[in-house]
Amino acid sequence: MKLKIKRIDEKLANPLPVYATEHASGMDVTSASEKEIVIEPMSTELIPTNLILEIPVGFEAQIRPRSGLALKHNIGILNSPGTIDADYRGELKILLANFGKMPFTVKFGERIAQMIICRVEKAEIEVVNELSDTSRSSGGFGHTGK
Repeated sequence: MKLKIKRIDEKLANPLPVYATEHASGMDVTSASEKEIVIEPMSTELIPTNLILEIPVGFEAQIRPRSGLALKHNIGILNSPGTIDADYRGELKILLANFGKMPFTVKFGERIAQMIICRVEKAEIEVVNELSDTSRSSGGFGHTGK
């Protein structure tokens, strides 16, 4: 499967998404902000990547937090996982959230997220009068007592 990527501004040339190891599931995505972006505690910032994706039909890109940023700096992604649809052709931007007590500075080229390409199935909706029963049935939040 090929993922086509276009840089918006070739002069910025931040690193392209890349798998850090042979068996990595996600590609590291980097910041392309020319100016440092400071994320204050308990706030969010939209971080540019300088990238436009052409995701094949039948797939999506999922944007997920980086575990190192979460562990060391309490930085996450507010709408995690974020979904990039196959028909979206705008700039990929990452909504970083600072859940910590200290400001966090995002620098150009810094790895800020992971991107995972996943197959997507389209559901065909069928309205029915009855559904099959299960042992769980309608048991919801905390119903198992664990």
